[in-house]
Amino acid sequence: MAEHETAARVGIVCGSRSDFPVMEKAVELLGRLDVPCEMHAISAHRAPDLLFRFVGGAEARGIRVFIAAAGGAAHLPGVVAAKTILPVIGVPIPTQVAGGLDSLLSIVQMPKGIPVATVAVGGAENAALLAAEILALSDPALRGRLQAYRDAQTRSIEEDETNADLRRAP
Repeated sequence: MAEHETAARVGIVCGSRSDFPVMEKAVELLGRLDVPCEMHAISAHRAPDLLFRFVGGAEARGIRVFIAAAGGAAHLPGVVAAKTILPVIGVPIPTQVAGGLDSLLSIVQMPKGIPVATVAVGGAENAALLAAEILALSDPALRGRLQAYRDAQTRSIEEDETNADLRRAP
């Protein structure tokens, strides 16, 4: 494949490597949907210049959507959003403070003019799906893969043995 076909389209950035176990679920799901991505650990507080270089050069590298994950103060998604007009999806990382409620509130309370779409605490898979849906607006093949993913979800529920009596026509 040509380089432009394999360039990452989703840039995933975590506040630290300790966020990787949650965010690897997004990487896995994007891989299943054949959406190239890259993942980095860059602290908005401890390495802001590195973060600004990552965000600043992302569009030229092929990134079209960011997923930013952070726990606690969770400033990372907002800082990413402040440095780009590309869509940013925030993933609150579970913490010991109310299971990650602190992270959720930090990400969801963005000031007017700097939006961050926010998923549930630990919602890496939904962040991946939302990123894929955004990309699918201009990618019919990806749209088809997303529809197939949804159809498979539906089938697995319909085919569950607990629903056998519901499969019969009324």
